Amino acid sequence: MVVPSLKLQDLIEEIRGAKTQAQEREVIQKECAHIRASFRDGDPLHRHRQLAKLLYVHMLGYPAHFGQMECLKLITSPRFTDKRVGYLGAMLLLDERQDAHLLITNSIKNDLSQGIQAVQGLALCTLSTVGSAEMCRDLATEVEKLLLQPGPYVRKKAVLTAVHIIRKVPELSNIFLPPCAQLLHERHHGVLLGTITLITELCERSPAALKHFRKVVPQLVQILWTLVTTGYSTEHSISGVSDPFLQVQILRLLRILGRNHEESSETMNDLLAQVATNTDTSRNAGNAVLFETVLTIMDIRSVAGLRVLAVNILGRFLLNSDKNIRYVALTSLLRVVQSDHSAVQRHRPTVVECLREPDASLSRRALELSLALVNSSNVRAMTQELQSFLESCPPDLRADCASGILLAAERFAPTKRWHIDTILRVLTMAGTHVRDDAVANLTQLIGGAQELHAYSVRRLYSALAEDISQQPLVQVAAWCIGEYGDLLLEGSCEETEPLQVEEEEVLALLEKVLQSHMSLPATRGYALTALMKLSTRLRGDNNRIRQVVSVYGSCLDVELQQRAVEYNALFQKYDHMRAAILEKMPLVERGGTQDEEAKESKEAQHSEAALVPTEPQASKLLDLLDLLDGTSGAAQPPPPLEPSSEGTSVHLLDLPCVSSAPASIPNLKVFEREGLQLNLSFVRPPGTPALLLIMVTAINTSEADVTHFVCQAAVPKSFQLQLQAPSGDTVPAQGGLPVTQLLRILNPKKAPLRLKLRLTYNHFGQSVQEIFEVNNLPVETWQ
Repeated sequence: MVVPSLKLQDLIEEIRGAKTQAQEREVIQKECAHIRASFRDGDPLHRHRQLAKLLYVHMLGYPAHFGQMECLKLITSPRFTDKRVGYLGAMLLLDERQDAHLLITNSIKNDLSQGIQAVQGLALCTLSTVGSAEMCRDLATEVEKLLLQPGPYVRKKAVLTAVHIIRKVPELSNIFLPPCAQLLHERHHGVLLGTITLITELCERSPAALKHFRKVVPQLVQILWTLVTTGYSTEHSISGVSDPFLQVQILRLLRILGRNHEESSETMNDLLAQVATNTDTSRNAGNAVLFETVLTIMDIRSVAGLRVLAVNILGRFLLNSDKNIRYVALTSLLRVVQSDHSAVQRHRPTVVECLREPDASLSRRALELSLALVNSSNVRAMTQELQSFLESCPPDLRADCASGILLAAERFAPTKRWHIDTILRVLTMAGTHVRDDAVANLTQLIGGAQELHAYSVRRLYSALAEDISQQPLVQVAAWCIGEYGDLLLEGSCEETEPLQVEEEEVLALLEKVLQSHMSLPATRGYALTALMKLSTRLRGDNNRIRQVVSVYGSCLDVELQQRAVEYNALFQKYDHMRAAILEKMPLVERGGTQDEEAKESKEAQHSEAALVPTEPQASKLLDLLDLLDGTSGAAQPPPPLEPSSEGTSVHLLDLPCVSSAPASIPNLKVFEREGLQLNLSFVRPPGTPALLLIMVTAINTSEADVTHFVCQAAVPKSFQLQLQAPSGDTVPAQGGLPVTQLLRILNPKKAPLRLKLRLTYNHFGQSVQEIFEVNNLPVETWQ
């Protein structure tokens, strides 16, 4: 006995009448129980009604998977009412991820072969919705037969089903090529629109189909010409535009067929000009047709005049009151600005006006297009407009705008002074939003413009005095004041207004930066270094600078504390070297290497200049002060030794790089782990007994390379140590070319030598650090 249940209309009313979510769930659960009971009882007369209710429940988001097999039963039923609900249920409850959908293949094939158009339409709709690749292969021939059926209802659905089959199985394209040529003569709107869609899909997925359908370009041109001039059908006209959907679809197909094909492009040039000039732009339908026309003109090999016309159409779109049309125009202009730069330049004022749009998406597109329009001839005017926009632009656009201005200035700057002024204005307005390399680029630019040093330091000092919140600006200003503080105090610069600055004012400003809560640790580092450099640039007493530096010797920030400690050591222990160490920075070429320096060093091995450690060498000797229990002396440049009357004292940096003849001292293996070995070989130059040369050799016998290999050393304070650059940072596997590094140790007192080494490297995907002390050095190394 079938359990009585609600009718579909009553179920909808009861669900809509539920006041709470709990009441709705209760109604649905109760009705689903009735539907299950009805399915179990197998009532064939009311099965389609129960499934219709279940489909409504499914549309509300509740589970309805138990109705899948009932869909199959209804599809096989001879009654149309059952088939209609069964096919609808199959389209909603089945998909190609479930094997159950393959069970309806035979039913669809049988229904396609029947002569009932309504049943054929249901089967075609289901196949185009849930048809998998297997189903499409099995039923493609049936669909191909229906493409030429006399009834337009079935032909239209068969064409759309063929589109789905091509997307699922592109290799079946060939069977649909012959019918498409005949369907282009169709007068029915739906069939012709579907045919154009099918040909478009075929051309996009098959080069053979693309070549085949280039023959029908004149026919497509004629169809579109008829639409534009005489109209196709009044019932399909929208806002006075004849069948805009069909026009758009034909234009898209022409764009594909004319791409990179001269003959096809020439055939459609006149037509595109006709569409572009005669389409009504007062309605949105006309704008849609015009936009597709512009895209087609830009994508095919059209004549130059036609491309200018297309750009002008986009320029008119920029004046449209509809935001969507303006956005489309900006996006399209951005796409063609590289190929038609001069044509787009004519609309530059309109593009600049779009920068002030309240809509964020419009202003972002306008910003991208404005930056693309900048060239050497308009860089001054465009930069001024962009800087004006930068002052009031939304926060999420400030970074893009600032970076774009800096890139444009770097690329098209007419003079160095203009370039410097532009960067300074950007840093003043949006310093916190610029790219990370803005500070390095500006310091590089100022350093390379010697004639603008005085001008730059005055501009930066004035900007810093007004605002210390923009961190990149503060960093550049601090660097410039430290380098060229003497020019700032001179007060003579023809390019700026007279500016009298006292030493105390400069120091007070840098102290303000150090004490400001807005200053980043890196900014404080710049300011502290600037103060230190001013100690050699200013003519007054350095006690104030000493006091400030000493305060930061106990700073919580490790980097700042290390700088302060090192600067204190310069004041106290190495004061005689301070002026030389704090000289002005040499100009470093951007992207340059040290190959030339290494080559010059090898050629001048016996000269004193060749023995000065380079900056990369010094950087590898950091953090070694604690390696020998706090009593060691790292590889720092030692104070010069005073020569005695006998001339027996020898300075480390006055010694030759290469020994003339090696001494007979046995080698020593000091480290071995997972195939990595470290061996030491020793040489005592005969003419300089206080000098010991140690060659560190790293050999790798494992199966994996040792990468990022760094060897650092420390010795007691009575010794002087210099590390030469290693031959590389990768030790090849399986006994490849070893990595070598030379250590030069000066032992004037001939004390027993202790050496502490720190190795850092990556091996077998892991980072390794080893610190060990070498106490078993041969006696010959120090006696």
